[in-house]
Amino acid sequence: MSILTINGVPTDVDIREELEQYEWDRPTWHADRLTAASPFRDDRTPSFYVYYEDTPTAKAGYFGDSGTGERGGFIKLLAFLREETEEETVLYLAETYGTGEGEERLKLRVPRLKIVEPRRPLNEALLDDVKIGPNEYLSNRGISEEVQRKAGVGLTGQTVVIPWRLPNKRLANVKYRSTRNKVFWYAKDGLPIRELIYGIETVYAERAKVAVLVEAEIDALSWRTAGFCGIATGGSKFSDRKADIIAQSPIEYLIVVSDNDEAGEKLRKEVELKMRGKVRLAHGYITEGFKDANELLMAKGEDALKRVVSRAEAVSINVRFGNIRTFGRRRLS
Repeated sequence: MSILTINGVPTDVDIREELEQYEWDRPTWHADRLTAASPFRDDRTPSFYVYYEDTPTAKAGYFGDSGTGERGGFIKLLAFLREETEEETVLYLAETYGTGEGEERLKLRVPRLKIVEPRRPLNEALLDDVKIGPNEYLSNRGISEEVQRKAGVGLTGQTVVIPWRLPNKRLANVKYRSTRNKVFWYAKDGLPIRELIYGIETVYAERAKVAVLVEAEIDALSWRTAGFCGIATGGSKFSDRKADIIAQSPIEYLIVVSDNDEAGEKLRKEVELKMRGKVRLAHGYITEGFKDANELLMAKGEDALKRVVSRAEAVSINVRFGNIRTFGRRRLS
């Protein structure tokens, strides 16, 4: 356990246990630190490190990427790994480690209570300096110019800017993604990602009854490029609030196409559990060795995505008629 300051309170956090929840490429678990290939970029050598114990030269939780110079504290790193805002990560750590159980937990000082103002949508002026419209980064990933413009995505410097909106189109949050590596972050004071669905404003604007649910925003834009209404969770977690947002929308038929990995499979189960009985469900699968919809789009084109939906629709029809054949994979819908 190591002491981190959470909301101004020294808190005993098990940094190594938190890190062990994630898959690392070429990890070595030293006595005081983890070294591995960088999670921020394609890395062939273990150039990333994070300390889970205090050392003479670094505090616990401090991380760095010797290949890019990226550095920071544990909250920044964990927010990236959990695919959420830093505010949400702070809340998670406070809820997980903030109350003691037994003698091993640190007895915490109770902070002075203060009134917390309700979160509000962000000011549209936040996007004033963003060059909206087609950009080389997204175009090279197969996203059409029309889809980019309609989604309001753009560039500021070497950073892709992706607005998240509420059903009424008000600006809820903004995701910033580097074009040079996998680093991303969210706007300060934005609404929590756990309470949002990316692209839900498009569902309402188009009165869309059918939607494809994916993890990442760029995957949702990939599906829109192929002619479908793509929406995204923003990560591999699916909260009750996200389920409610979809259930309250015009969507009647939801096709779940998560990433082709362990986290994606976990997301499928959560969506199935929380959406059953609220909308018609079907599962589509990214196969042929590709991780997600965008990889498939870049490699095989729009028709490959259309085939994924075609197979998912057939699964739904078969299940409704009592036939559990699901193209080689047993799946409830």
